[in-house]
Amino acid sequence: MGNRFAEIAFTPAVQAEQERYGSRNNYLRFLEGEPWNDVLTAKEADFIHARDGFYLASVSETGWPYVQFRGGAPGFLRVLDSKTLAWANFRGNRQYVSTGNLAGNDRVALILMDYANRRRLKVLGTARVRRAGEDDGLAQRLAVPGYKGELESVVEVRVAGFDWNCPQHITPRFTLDEVERAVKPLRERVAELEAKLASCESAH
Repeated sequence: MGNRFAEIAFTPAVQAEQERYGSRNNYLRFLEGEPWNDVLTAKEADFIHARDGFYLASVSETGWPYVQFRGGAPGFLRVLDSKTLAWANFRGNRQYVSTGNLAGNDRVALILMDYANRRRLKVLGTARVRRAGEDDGLAQRLAVPGYKGELESVVEVRVAGFDWNCPQHITPRFTLDEVERAVKPLRERVAELEAKLASCESAH
């Protein structure tokens, strides 16, 4: 047993390449001991709920990988319990590539990025899509307040394993909201100094 993410990702072919490039011994401990990295904790939940998007990978019936970006308000991707993620699907370009892929192969990978703090969470799991109205009301619970798109379905992902990735090559990037929060104290200070300056000038 051991690290559930490594058990899935480190196939015999991967292990052979690790041996070839000299990293195999570094990862042996990942495959030993009791199962771990398959149950989401508060740390993962807080990180997931703060994200405004993630990358979703699926595999087609012809074996081609497909990756798409899913975005929304922070918190649109929910942790329902320690083994389950879910989000609401709203009508988009109506290609349904991921939905079609999941009909034939339910395996998925999610990559969630926090560019500002150089953090990355990778999740492996199995997914199912349920149309709105056939989901015991889950779609309405996952609906994004104020978003007027047509809610079509929900996607539930059963977590098989996850991994916090090395930040070494993550380039810091910032959203508009993050920039606004960072400069707000500066703007307030500028406004305060301008008000004092105006007061001094009027006194003269």
